[in-house]
Amino acid sequence: MTGYCRPPAPGATWFFTANLAQRGANALLIERIDLLRKTVAAVKARHPFRIVAMVVLPDHLHAVWTLPPGDLDIGKRWGLIKAGFARRLPRGEPRSASRNLRGERGISQRRFWDHLIRDEADLAAHCDYVHYNPVKHGLVAAARDWPYSSFHRCVRNGIYADGWGIARDLGVRAFGEQRG
Repeated sequence: MTGYCRPPAPGATWFFTANLAQRGANALLIERIDLLRKTVAAVKARHPFRIVAMVVLPDHLHAVWTLPPGDLDIGKRWGLIKAGFARRLPRGEPRSASRNLRGERGISQRRFWDHLIRDEADLAAHCDYVHYNPVKHGLVAAARDWPYSSFHRCVRNGIYADGWGIARDLGVRAFGEQRG
């Protein structure tokens, strides 16, 4: 594997999934994509990381990020992104009793799922998962058709062919196989 999906050594590379609190109830992440992009950029400027792969879906996102050497604090970055994004949205979302007691917004789930990338094969599999996710969820027929994805940059950089990730390939191509 060459090009953009190769993490720089020796920083840690993480895959993670973050969800809205009301999964399936709205499309807030893509409706407010400009706000999300600005929030990610602001956090990235203060707490650097490299976006290896990322896709934003209506109610959740997946990302692969590489942090600077010696820095393992993906939680700080994601916490700042969630808080910064929520702070700029109008209030009024449903909140649980525990969120009300803590003064928390009800935009995102409190936690996120993360996985430390182990090697090149693990990285390739997770980048493929990220880029294929809109197809998996039936939002588009091909990865190239989803606008909120790093897939397009990876095509420009020669990582993927433009025709990679077409719905008919589901079940035929194993994630992590050679792209082309």
